[in-house]
Amino acid sequence: MTYKNIDAYLEEHLNESIAELGRLVAQPSVGAQDWGMKECAALVSEMLRQRGFTVDVMATEGAPVVFGERAGKSNKTLLFYNHYDVQPPEPLDLWDTPPFEPALREGKLFGRGVSDDKGHIVSRLFALDALLAEYGELPCNIKFIIEGEEETSSTHLHDFIRQHKKRLAADACIWEFGGVDHRDVPMQYLGLRGICYVELSVETANSDVHSGVGGSIFPNAAWRLIWALSTLKGPDEHICIPGFYDQVKPPSERDYELMAALPDPAQEYKSRYGIKEFLRGLEGGVALSIAEVFEPTCTICGLTSGYQGEGSKTVQPARASAKVDFRLVPDQQPEEILRLLRAHLDAQGFSDVDITYLGGENPGRTSPDEPFVQMVVETARDVYGVPMQIVPITGGSGPIYPFIHDLGLPVATAGLGYPGTRAHAPNENIRLDLYLKHAKHVARIVSQFAT
Repeated sequence: MTYKNIDAYLEEHLNESIAELGRLVAQPSVGAQDWGMKECAALVSEMLRQRGFTVDVMATEGAPVVFGERAGKSNKTLLFYNHYDVQPPEPLDLWDTPPFEPALREGKLFGRGVSDDKGHIVSRLFALDALLAEYGELPCNIKFIIEGEEETSSTHLHDFIRQHKKRLAADACIWEFGGVDHRDVPMQYLGLRGICYVELSVETANSDVHSGVGGSIFPNAAWRLIWALSTLKGPDEHICIPGFYDQVKPPSERDYELMAALPDPAQEYKSRYGIKEFLRGLEGGVALSIAEVFEPTCTICGLTSGYQGEGSKTVQPARASAKVDFRLVPDQQPEEILRLLRAHLDAQGFSDVDITYLGGENPGRTSPDEPFVQMVVETARDVYGVPMQIVPITGGSGPIYPFIHDLGLPVATAGLGYPGTRAHAPNENIRLDLYLKHAKHVARIVSQFAT
């Protein structure tokens, strides 16, 4: 099959597609702040309708889910999963241009959500535009599920999928993200770690107290929380919660083989993030790569207590809280980790430390030898010059589990990200050349999948 006309269409209409992406990025959709969510869902649904999709904006107990479907020539069905919600833009003073005013410079488009995940939505629609222009119809049935809670742990998506399994039925799924590594080699990420995200909090008085009055006789909420946190993990990085590792499935020989084929990330990480050394004396190579994604974590993401303004304030805090995430590997489950955490804190004498569950997801993986995966990997060769390199699982988390286990779908990734995309950070951006390549790759995926 030749893609000459399709590629020419994408090259000739790139500016129009980037303008459409700019309009989507300009619509705020910050899930954590419930800012612009319904408006963005309406905009996404209109973009699908313009391509001839039948669209439903379906309510959940949280943000609405946009579902679209259009029949194609083949009876095979490809499902695209994406999300329209974005991370909060703060700190605003670190943006070179306002986060919701898309800006083009140096071959890149800047704006909150431009990579994660609005660029992926629009570039995939752009690929479908090219196929429709060439053939007048889609090569196969296409469905989109575009949710609004991915950045807040997809709280209601699992129930949504279970309730609508028949409508979401498909033969395979393309995930919401993907991209190239520091060599510009496209990467195939075949799984996601799970997550259990909690807030730990303690209250020792009904108000803050003068430190001269309470310092030696009143309990201090900050110290109380610090002592509780110190029981979770030791200086050796071992997580001390009894039973925490019981369900961990170790990497297979195939996993080691795939990880060994990847470039050593050590120097690139040190250069990009300013890291001088890695934990536990890890230096690089396969050991570092395996530890990065096949080991569960316990991470303090934020600490809050007492006075944190300029200058001094002699106060004994009455309240303290910490945001903690546990990244989980197969076959750990967030509900079980939550139970173990509560039991551990109680056993350590910290029954006064409250746990608020902020969300969680199970880990999930697709086999590297799945034929659909191999097709996605190989169709990249024509666009990038090389096939995708397979990564058996990545360190991040997402709602992949119900797609694999409830819908029974093989899930593959393909995307436009690159190491400097700054997703979740100020000056989030995409490279226009990679945006175009992703659209070309998607056109090939859809065409090959149909046959």
